[in-house]
Amino acid sequence: MNNTIQILLQELGMPLWLFIIIFIWVYFWKLYALWTAAQKKSLPWFIFLAIFNTMGILEILYIYVFSKSNLFSSKKVDSKKNSRKKKR
Repeated sequence: MNNTIQILLQELGMPLWLFIIIFIWVYFWKLYALWTAAQKKSLPWFIFLAIFNTMGILEILYIYVFSKSNLFSSKKVDSKKNSRKKKR
């Protein structure tokens, strides 16, 4: 392991396993939120989520709160409704 990372973890008093768990937690939610924003074609949210790191908190809020309200969505995606309209 890189000596700089070892020194940083020692200064923080954080074991390596905890660092790895936090890293996985943060980037799982980051990627899931970015994927959700991309699927909803919400460019402002995609950019905002890509720039700011909030330990997964903002990403979780986006997925479960903001993505449901279509806030800042450039296009509402609902393929089931569109396919039903075309058939009629």
